[in-house]
Amino acid sequence: MIPARWPREEPLRERLLHVDPCSGSLRDARIADLPAILRPSDVLVVNDAATLPGSLQGLGPGGTPLEIRLVAALPDDSFRAALFGAGDWRIPTERRAAPALLRTGDELHFAPDLRATVERISEVSPRLLDLRFHDRGAALWSRLYAIGRPVQYSYARAPFELWHVQLAYASRPWAAEMPSAGRPLRWDLLLALRQRGTKVVPLTHAAGLSSTGDAALDAALPLPERFDIPQATAQAVAAARAEGGRIVAAGTSVARALEGAALECGGALEACSGETDLVIGPGYRTKVVDGLLTGVHEKSQSHYALLHAFAGGDLLERASAHAEAAGYLTHEFGDSWLILQCSGLRPPPVAGKARSSG
Repeated sequence: MIPARWPREEPLRERLLHVDPCSGSLRDARIADLPAILRPSDVLVVNDAATLPGSLQGLGPGGTPLEIRLVAALPDDSFRAALFGAGDWRIPTERRAAPALLRTGDELHFAPDLRATVERISEVSPRLLDLRFHDRGAALWSRLYAIGRPVQYSYARAPFELWHVQLAYASRPWAAEMPSAGRPLRWDLLLALRQRGTKVVPLTHAAGLSSTGDAALDAALPLPERFDIPQATAQAVAAARAEGGRIVAAGTSVARALEGAALECGGALEACSGETDLVIGPGYRTKVVDGLLTGVHEKSQSHYALLHAFAGGDLLERASAHAEAAGYLTHEFGDSWLILQCSGLRPPPVAGKARSSG
């Protein structure tokens, strides 16, 4: 498949493949057609996490060049981060030189007024670590936004800025990478959905890194990620369920947050904040989510495995072949699929894992 190398000027013209597991049919559409495809009783849930300026070029002990990519802000005001060796955005992560490994207590310098100390090295990989910046609060965030960049992609035609990967409705800076399924959902489209009667409600989920190039660390992805389900969102989901409406997740991060929260809450979605290590894939039966709006994923990607919770393997194979033949574009700036399960045919839930902090 061909990757989209840059954000397109008219996101509403981007292509949308409607995958219907009920009939086994595939239909070509546009993102602008979404209000006509969804029903007035449906709820579209979006991830309003803002993308962190979390890529920081700096120096380690002895002046060794390195890159840190922030994975998540931790409750004690430290950060979890992935370590990369020297290199720029043109080099794919799997081809980057291995970084010089760090030790607890090492100091990292990103600018004269932005430094951090390594506090912990993960057992998962020596490239996954916890660090604490010497600044705190507003002063730290000001420096991160001044110095940091969003995580770059080697297939892009040029380096991009934070505004290229920021969603229209972004709020708290929780996401290590853009929750890309929501990228084409501009305000005029959201207004059209509301006018049709389809509710659009948010949650916040700390979407993590998609890959690092380190085999041990990539095998552990996705890492546990925090979520926050507002009361209004939980109520909208419950009301839609009572009316026979469908719950459509805008992206795999939303599906993971909703399903992880439901597991923690005993099968019924409630307002809660927590952390989930749920991995959705073949054989998983959803408790909350009836449909998925997602980017076009290559079959080798972990996100593609999640699609098997919404459609059978044969249909996904046909959809992939159709998308490739029709020239659908992949990756963060690419086209989209919409998979809607059969209404009223929700299977019984299966066990999964979630951890809650409240």
